[in-house]
Amino acid sequence: MGRFGRAANKYFMITLASLIFGIGISLFIDPNNLAPGGVSGLSIILSRLIPASAGTLFLLLNIPIMILGMWKFGLKFIVSTLFATFMVSFSTNLFTMFSPLTQDPFMGAVFGGVLVAVGIGLVLRVGATTGGTDIVVKCLKLKKPYLKTGTIFLLIDGVIICIGGIVFQNMESVLYSVISAAVTSKVLDLVLYGNDEAKMIYIISNSPKVIAERILKELDTGVTYLTGTGAYKKEEKQVILCVVRKQLAYKVEEVVKQEDSRAFMIISNATEIYGEGYKSYFGEKL
Repeated sequence: MGRFGRAANKYFMITLASLIFGIGISLFIDPNNLAPGGVSGLSIILSRLIPASAGTLFLLLNIPIMILGMWKFGLKFIVSTLFATFMVSFSTNLFTMFSPLTQDPFMGAVFGGVLVAVGIGLVLRVGATTGGTDIVVKCLKLKKPYLKTGTIFLLIDGVIICIGGIVFQNMESVLYSVISAAVTSKVLDLVLYGNDEAKMIYIISNSPKVIAERILKELDTGVTYLTGTGAYKKEEKQVILCVVRKQLAYKVEEVVKQEDSRAFMIISNATEIYGEGYKSYFGEKL
């Protein structure tokens, strides 16, 4: 795919994502008086206070944030983000012409949260943002790269939800907004990172070579030898380290049990894995 083709694909994805985002806001979240966070949530709150649509307010609130984005990431980044912000504003206003798809706040919170997360996630995956808190999050990720995107969004959303509670003076609206924000956070991480949770396993055994060879052959996964020294006996031993999909972890346990029932094994969760067989570090957009 040439340069033009890549650009066309990028802006097509931004347009599609913006439409999905707009459906989530205008047909699920806004009609049910929910403000689940972000600039979109702030726009919904302000639309109840001043005579302007949420989509228009979304565009206006993004102006100072865009200036921040231009300063941090340059003009190239801002071009695609400007397009995404305009499309989100346009889509949000466009779908207000249609009747809400549900008047149930719970359904609005869940399905609206899913659609908003998918929209944001697709935009982030092509290297742009929908403006608003996306840019704030991207700036925070520069300083704290180990923080997960969905978690940062959830913290920011919490502040805006509290503001919404003060304006709406409706505790149920606040609670449903929390549900929507939580759904958005979880789905966003799935869109960005995928379901690549794995198990990291350390094995200390008297038969390390046999166990390692069986893992390599039967599970077709990489194995690394580490050197460990026991603090009590001062004996050096080879420690096996391997990372496997969580669905395969039980097979490693079976191999170890068969070869050395007295082996010492540590199994922990690995929620983000970069490298061959998993995701590329250089492919991450945020």
